[in-house]
Amino acid sequence: MLGFLNLVSQWLAIRRFSFLLSIFYASAVLAAPTNTRPSYHVMSERKWMSDPQRPFFLGNEWHLYYLYNSNYDISNPSSGGTEWYHITSTDMVHWTRRDIALEKYKPNPASGIILGDIETGSAVVDINNTAGFGRNAIVAIVTPMADGVQQQSLFYSTDNGYSFIPYAGNPVMPNPSPSTKPAFRDPKVFWDSKEGHWVMSFAEGHKIGFYTSTDLKTWAYVSEFKPENAGVDLGTLECPELYQIYLDGESTKRTWILAMGANGYRYNRTTGTAYWTGKWDGNGFTATESFPRWMDDGPEFYATFSWGSPDNRYSSRYAIAWMNNWEYTASLPYYGDFAGQQSLVREVKLKTINGSPTLVSVPIGGYDDIVTSSKSLSEKTITTDPASASLPSDTEQGAYIIRATISKNDGDEGNEVRFVFKSDGTFSTTVGYDFVRSQACLVRDSLPSARLQGCRSRNAGHDGGIFDHGRDEDALAYAFQNGIHMVASDPHSRGIGCYRDER
Repeated sequence: MLGFLNLVSQWLAIRRFSFLLSIFYASAVLAAPTNTRPSYHVMSERKWMSDPQRPFFLGNEWHLYYLYNSNYDISNPSSGGTEWYHITSTDMVHWTRRDIALEKYKPNPASGIILGDIETGSAVVDINNTAGFGRNAIVAIVTPMADGVQQQSLFYSTDNGYSFIPYAGNPVMPNPSPSTKPAFRDPKVFWDSKEGHWVMSFAEGHKIGFYTSTDLKTWAYVSEFKPENAGVDLGTLECPELYQIYLDGESTKRTWILAMGANGYRYNRTTGTAYWTGKWDGNGFTATESFPRWMDDGPEFYATFSWGSPDNRYSSRYAIAWMNNWEYTASLPYYGDFAGQQSLVREVKLKTINGSPTLVSVPIGGYDDIVTSSKSLSEKTITTDPASASLPSDTEQGAYIIRATISKNDGDEGNEVRFVFKSDGTFSTTVGYDFVRSQACLVRDSLPSARLQGCRSRNAGHDGGIFDHGRDEDALAYAFQNGIHMVASDPHSRGIGCYRDER
């Protein structure tokens, strides 16, 4: 995969240029059937995967579900319907496939009515038996869709989430007007200990509805949050969640976050995860600011769900997202009879940056534990044209992480550094940093000489010129600063180059 590293500078002298190159041979998923299959991202063994569902911790392990379509047909991607596939983990890095836990197109026992395919929702551990299915029963509130109508149904499990039984009284939230509410989905439920009831955040087109319940079966509408009221148009909203987290790690600054899948095209973005900080009074959410922030600046971090640690609920959270984009998912290469993957699990904290509460995230530390070897190139000054440094031949295969710290000498005329990944002279992916604008940038499917002007770029944040790129086999994920991007690359191309541009 990687045979060499070229470091090229025509005019820019880079005072410090260092790499920590780590090769991963351990895998968090089953063995890859093709060399385009990621090594340590969660993905299905075959066919289609999309939205992850918020995990819960029970029996000393994490239980995570994701939407799975075993009947996926690339010629008709919207056909087949989804259901919940179950995986478990003790460390959120190595996952074990279990089986389908919530099946699609099954009849409700009491009525015989087909509930439809199983879409996004949330599962909770009912430790107080509020629903009457037993203490520690797993209760899932999900969106089945039948004949184009989205409604909310309840399923419960008494075997730790390995299988679910439909509630006889389904649907627990019928769609009141399918013609005017075609988007009526994605319930996210949590227990509000202060108020003594369950709270649901719920996607209803261009707004988020809030509902409460004492038994998970009967839900009462209490309020709504509508971005358009503040002049913000984010299109159809999906996958909302409401949670608390400490600001700057201080318990006296517990802050509410309302996050949701949103459309950012009006704001020079694509789909992603928007969020507001604010206050929750038990019935309604009041945002601190009118305009949202974004949890990730890349185009492949959607349907995000987060959860707290059982030992430390508020200092930080974990998060995972569908690593794909509806704009072009049907056009992506369909290698090896699989489609879709999840992001790496991240640790998320709320920090004050430039005076504003901002979510920041990094991959959880467990991924460092699967590093089996590392190579370093440090304190390299590049002044010749061209300059190069060879990497050992044993880095030819596998997944790896690259960390590079770049600094520019005072008086140097160059303003831009570009890393070109897997260049074979015809195809490459370019990641760059602009010293003038303090922005990181990525260009996909580009020539090795690609410039950064006009590409999708984002502010690099308070860490300046520090990149942290994650790379996973031949289906690539580049995470730099606050963004994640996926690249389906050519397995026959190889190499990394570093270029400068004077502009």
